[in-house]
Amino acid sequence: MLIYKIALGLVGLGVVVFVHELGHFIAARLMGIGVEAFSIGWGKPILKKKIGEVEYRLGLFPLGGYCKMRGDSDFEEAYNKHKEGINAEEGTYFAAHPLRRAVTCVAGPLFNIFFAILVLSVIWGIGFEVTTRSNRIVLLSDIIPGSVNPADLAGLKTGDRILEIKGIKIETYNNIQENIALNPEETLPVIVERDGRILELVVKPSLEKSTGAGKIGIYDWTDPIIEQIADGSPASAAGLKSGDRILTVNGIDFPYTVALIKILEEKPQNLDLEYERDGSILQGRLVLSYTENGIEPMGIMWKFVSYRTPRLSPPMALVKGSAETWKTFAVSVKSLTLLFRGVDLTKAVSGPVRITYMVGDIAAEGFNQSFGTGISSMASFLALT
Repeated sequence: MLIYKIALGLVGLGVVVFVHELGHFIAARLMGIGVEAFSIGWGKPILKKKIGEVEYRLGLFPLGGYCKMRGDSDFEEAYNKHKEGINAEEGTYFAAHPLRRAVTCVAGPLFNIFFAILVLSVIWGIGFEVTTRSNRIVLLSDIIPGSVNPADLAGLKTGDRILEIKGIKIETYNNIQENIALNPEETLPVIVERDGRILELVVKPSLEKSTGAGKIGIYDWTDPIIEQIADGSPASAAGLKSGDRILTVNGIDFPYTVALIKILEEKPQNLDLEYERDGSILQGRLVLSYTENGIEPMGIMWKFVSYRTPRLSPPMALVKGSAETWKTFAVSVKSLTLLFRGVDLTKAVSGPVRITYMVGDIAAEGFNQSFGTGISSMASFLALT
């Protein structure tokens, strides 16, 4: 499974690199700068073919790539050898006007932006499946007693449904995460629904130094309804089936799925369950096993909120794709400011290897649902990358 994810990630990252380097390549040719080699991947070429003045290569290591322009290393060579000047031969990088060099440099990122707009426009044009969680919350302090978080200080309570944050409408838990993560240490007005009443509160997310994101100390409230059971898993052996609703675990009420965190803290060997199936109340026992790294998977997939977006016309899809790309770009710029606020760069910033795994992981999870979902998930993440 790991190799499968890595393979998908390498394919995805290769596409992003190809688009980026293609931007440099096309711009260099238009600006009159010669290109000696265009490669996808690094290391010794395993495939190469020269067409005209350009040698096209496929590198041994499928991470990264490059567009080697004539004379692009002349400055470094002149500096290292203490030369008085650079050989500005016609057609070389440093012989070109500074504006032409600037266009060549900027073309790579610009092509990635155009690629993002194209991909997101196509996805919105064909529609896609969204799996998310509701805007109802569970306080971390109700799972880990004694902890005090911004959500507690704001007066939020387990069971609250967050409707707005800073004037932005909230429909899913993902919306909550986006708005909290991007506004650490900022005072945010929040509108919540509690027992049929509408309340106006104020929350100030703390800054998570390891990720650079804001947090307030909440989980999502997911009803304990089973969506799917893995074959051969402890849950399957316990007789659980899709559609079952867990009512109690070891005699403790089980209103939401994250309650398992608290129950599993004491590492019980068994979970005695009471659950509802087709109006009947049944009992079962789920046998657990542990390793040095934690608990073995129980084989339960909980039921989340799913819906499919409507197909948009080409013009509307282009507008939506452009808007989503701009939103992502703005978020990226804002996120960069967090790097100057004591954030741990080793954890908050991902390099090519980590990004490769993330692409593969997201794609693999999507393909587990359907081919279309896998392609959509992978393409969406690549557009953000």
